[in-house]
Amino acid sequence: MDHAERKDLAHLVREADYVASVQDLILEIESIDDSALAVRLLKKAAARLGADAAVFTSYVRDDVTMASYRYLLACDPTWGVQYAANAWCLDDPWLHYALYNSCPIRSEELPELSSRERWVTEGAALFGFRSTVIVPVPSHAAQSRVSVLCLGSRQQGYFHSDGYPTFRILARSLAMELGDWMFEYARVELMTEARITDEDLTLLRHQQQGHSSKIIAGALHTEAKTIDCRFQRLSLKLGAANRKGALRVAEIYGLI
Repeated sequence: MDHAERKDLAHLVREADYVASVQDLILEIESIDDSALAVRLLKKAAARLGADAAVFTSYVRDDVTMASYRYLLACDPTWGVQYAANAWCLDDPWLHYALYNSCPIRSEELPELSSRERWVTEGAALFGFRSTVIVPVPSHAAQSRVSVLCLGSRQQGYFHSDGYPTFRILARSLAMELGDWMFEYARVELMTEARITDEDLTLLRHQQQGHSSKIIAGALHTEAKTIDCRFQRLSLKLGAANRKGALRVAEIYGLI
């Protein structure tokens, strides 16, 4: 739907097929097998919900010094370039909100922003996020892994209408499904790229139970020094400094 023809949110939500049409798109997420398809589906779902732009961010803190970000950008790609070039992830108030909260919130309802946080949101406003709904996707890994769906409108105050409660419920469902999909996508990608084997997973499970190299060696009918060597190789595969770090990465990404 062209922006000039877009209905107000309350009117859109009252359409007979509004809920069903969004739910149909949400149900398709599970069958997506690549990120390009995920972006296209997110773009369709955002438009059907009544948003002008959307971005889904997955944040993973691998250790105290390293964090990784994944994005599905259903918006002007220039925003993604600006976001990366200015390292806005470091001062993104929407992501920061998702790290500590689980309930959706409208951008106007956020606590007072710092100057750098305002810089980020003012930049986003140029690309369809003048008004935004922030939908966190928490995980069992708490602040080590979190995702957030941001749905934007070019119209200030667009989400302050009678249609917002229904919009919020559907947006939350969309965000949770995208979170599950992204988590599984990242898990499979890591397993493939790091060439994680069943033997590696066995080692990680032993480490998870707190077993020493000697105990593991006994269980696997080998020597402790062999187990140490295997853990060294496994840590390199996972980009970790040691076996404890390897276990942390494995748990965050759901390898075990």
